[in-house]
Amino acid sequence: MTSARAATATGTIRQQPYDPCPVSPLVDVVFSRWTTPILWLLQHQGPMRFNELRERLGTITAKTLTERLRQLERDGLLIRTHHPQVPPRVDYEITDLGLSLSPIFRLMVEWSDDNMPLVRRAQRQYDDSGRPRPS
Repeated sequence: MTSARAATATGTIRQQPYDPCPVSPLVDVVFSRWTTPILWLLQHQGPMRFNELRERLGTITAKTLTERLRQLERDGLLIRTHHPQVPPRVDYEITDLGLSLSPIFRLMVEWSDDNMPLVRRAQRQYDDSGRPRPS
């Protein structure tokens, strides 16, 4: 990893780590486990309640869903709306910032449609070669 220089308050120069991949912060925010499926559902299904999301996502635990929803709210990609009624109701909705990821998701769907058969074929060829599988 290379470094960038940054001046401190006293004027001295110190080396800052430099990330050679400018998309890493985006990948960290958007493509962590469960984040993309949550955003996808909210984008295509509209506002949803916690249990609706959990049912649609299938194997996600309540703890993991809670953590992901909090992180997405913190990142500004969804809004949590609490309705003070009995029983209490909370809705989750994608924000404009979250919707701005739509072109990226659309390109990824196109790439997946075009290339996942090739990836699966490469995986089969690798597996059939007898080489050790990655863990």
